[in-house]
Amino acid sequence: MAGARPPGQTPGPSAPHGQRRGPGAPHGLPGHLVGFVEALRRRGIAVGPSETVDAGQVMTVLDLLDREALREGLACTLLRRSTHRATFDALFDLWFPAAVGQRESGGIEPSLPRTPDGDIDLEALRDLIAELLSDESPEALELTELLTAQLVEELGQYASGNGPSFSAYQALRDVKPETLVNRILEGLLGNGSSNEHEPAGDYETEVARRTAARRVADFRAMVERETRRRTAEQVGRDRVEKYGVPKLAEEVDFLRASDAELTALRRSVTPLARLLASRLAARRRRARAGAIDLRRTLRKSMSTGGVPIDLVNRKPRPARPELVVLCDVSGSVAGFSHFTLLLVHALREQFTRVRVFAFIDTTDEVTDYFSAGADLGTSMSRMLREADLIAYDGHSDYGNAIGVFAEKYAHSLTSRSSLLILGDGRTNYRNPNREALEHLVTVARHAHWLNPEPRGQWGAGDSAAKVYSEVITMHECRSAQQLATVVSTLLPI
Repeated sequence: MAGARPPGQTPGPSAPHGQRRGPGAPHGLPGHLVGFVEALRRRGIAVGPSETVDAGQVMTVLDLLDREALREGLACTLLRRSTHRATFDALFDLWFPAAVGQRESGGIEPSLPRTPDGDIDLEALRDLIAELLSDESPEALELTELLTAQLVEELGQYASGNGPSFSAYQALRDVKPETLVNRILEGLLGNGSSNEHEPAGDYETEVARRTAARRVADFRAMVERETRRRTAEQVGRDRVEKYGVPKLAEEVDFLRASDAELTALRRSVTPLARLLASRLAARRRRARAGAIDLRRTLRKSMSTGGVPIDLVNRKPRPARPELVVLCDVSGSVAGFSHFTLLLVHALREQFTRVRVFAFIDTTDEVTDYFSAGADLGTSMSRMLREADLIAYDGHSDYGNAIGVFAEKYAHSLTSRSSLLILGDGRTNYRNPNREALEHLVTVARHAHWLNPEPRGQWGAGDSAAKVYSEVITMHECRSAQQLATVVSTLLPI
């Protein structure tokens, strides 16, 4: 009988009325929840036993047929950082899908408009999608989801070696959702109302335009979720979990991050800085005793026949060090440098003084742009617009930049300074000027180079990273997670 389930199995917790249900987890709902928690852990989200127990208790009081209530309840109990939400949502959609197989509706179901020949009428389809996205009612949202399922089923399906597969790109290619913004805008402003009836700078029009753009983005995300759900049924949830779930913000590769991922990274700067500051404070507390003074210890041991019974420690010097940052802000590593400067700015209280120098093919001091309380996004824009960073053609020239720094700003480095260089070391086949870097390293108390490229690419092509690594300690910092690990061990006390 259709809809019946095998004995001992429970229905999926998230299948609303009228949608097909799949077989339950072998150990019922508790086993399904544990599997979901294990998936979160595999993706790097820390979830402990207490959070898992809390999530189970939350599920006992929620209406399991209300997916959004279930999503928010589990997110509240299992997540500790807001930057992990995108990964959580993608895994939630895999473990608590809206349906199994092709969606069905118990009420009115939209159908794709067709031409007399039976093909999909794309123009009428765009009008229908725009009309639904202009409506804020729950009914319109449900119809949009059902229409999305049909869209993926017909336009996003293609044949592969593993049987039918689904592609969000194919589903969206013919629809061209970017063309829907103006139609949605007209619907939001009123029937027949458009920009020609509104002042160009009108507040209501601007709000409607942003709302229209956001709803188009939501529609794209809806298609991607439906594609991911259907693909998981074909190739397996584990495979989609491995390749189709977005990485955590702190695991995103700096050099490959999209604008949205970089925005999420910037939001993670403050909690990351607090964590590093607490680690530094703990290291300072442990260092209060000071290092062993071998000379005084041996002199004191003369009274015991040369046996060092009482250890004498040097007086600790808790003074905070100075930090000098020399960073490449060219386009190829701009995201990495921006994030690292945000982190350094958040940690500035851990140092006596922080001086920042930026370069592309020449070097200029930009410390004043990063004063306390300044907006970091505005500071970066001002720096790129006003600082003297380009002397020739605007291509990275590490040799000249390091040489200019050694010539004009060498006085900024002292025996109490820690030098931090940020960049990929790609010199565009120009002289790396190793001698100037050797001089800077010998002057500074500590010197480290943070490189956002994979270690396997150091020295390849125009990279002088291997040349520089012979002079200065170089660390691979491809993601915020790697950067935090490196910085936490490098911060001097």
